[in-house]
Amino acid sequence: MEITGSLATIGYGLAAIGPGIGVGLIFGMGVQAIARQPEARGVLQTQMIFGFAVVEALAILGFVLALIQQ
Repeated sequence: MEITGSLATIGYGLAAIGPGIGVGLIFGMGVQAIARQPEARGVLQTQMIFGFAVVEALAILGFVLALIQQ
């Protein structure tokens, strides 16, 4: 039995788990913080969007590296 394929695909699949968890934590904690202190909504929302952008950039970087390896 011979297995063929690319480990880069498996690597990207594993790399996508981290950003998925990160996005969930960012927005979950952000909504919780806004619920506790509604007057800080503007500042918190800006930080949530910035954090989301950073996490998604890491996911895109993992995707690009998986494509480069092939």
